[in-house]
Formats: sequence, C-alpha cells, structure tokens
Amino acid sequence: MGLEDILVSLRAELAALERELRQELPQRIMAAREFGDLTENAEYEVAKERQGFVHARINYLKQRIAALSQVNLNAIPRDRIAFGSTVHLKDLESGEVRVYKLVAPEEVNASRGLISAASPIGRSLLGHREGEQVTVATPGGTRQYEVVKIVTIHDAPEF
Repeated sequence: MGLEDILVSLRAELAALERELRQELPQRIMAAREFGDLTENAEYEVAKERQGFVHARINYLKQRIAALSQVNLNAIPRDRIAFGSTVHLKDLESGEVRVYKLVAPEEVNASRGLISAASPIGRSLLGHREGEQVTVATPGGTRQYEVVKIVTIHDAPEF
C-alpha cells in the first residue's frame, strides 16, 4: 500500500463518517428522544456517545489527511534511511539479518516487518546509511545492527 492508497482509504472513511454524522446519527438521536425521559434512555446515550466518537475520529482523519498530503516525496533522501525505506539490518551479535520497511502508522504490521518511521526502532534507523552501525532500543534490550542494504522509496518498484 502506498501513500496515495492510504489517502484514498482515509478519505473514504472520512466521507462515510461525515455522512453518518449528518444523516444517520441525527435520525437515531431523534428516534431515541421519542422514547421520553432522556436520563434513563439507553438508546439516546448510545447515539450521543457514537456522535462524540465520530466527531473525534473525523478530526483525527482530517489531521492525518492534511499531514500525509504534505509529504513531499522529492524531499526524502535517496542515500539514507527515511520514510518508505526498506532496511536490511544485520544483528552484530547473532549475525541474523532482519528486514524492516518504514511506513505510515496506518500501514504498520510488525509481523510483516512494516514499522512506523515514528516508532522507537524507526526513529533510531532514520538518517543512517549503508555500512553504518545502529543502536536500536528494543523491548528485549539494546541491540547493535549494521545497515547492510537500503532500498529507498525512490528505488522501490511502486514509486
């Protein structure tokens, strides 16, 4: 999934939530009010809670769309680890090679090696070049890696 795919997905969710906020929730709230006393009206409380959640989610989506829309792919370095890079790391203790791709939070899937560039591991990798050693703080303790290979977003097939 690329940046444009994420934006399409977020915009679709935003449109659905805005439709729910303008059309469905007012109808649910109005129907719940018809049951009478609002102090003990579960349907009304559920609809109002949903309305609050939808408002919050819409605000979050608008912020994410704005932030992701401002990503200038041409400003992303071509010679060091940055957003969109696939990184091959060699554990200096075990010799094991791990592969991570630095992605947007919406794409994170640790079991597939997709980690957020804003995560502790992602932040420790940013800016490093092939051949450099990197200290990464993991839940199991600090690990030393060598950056064996970098495939930047510019070199990736979907770019």
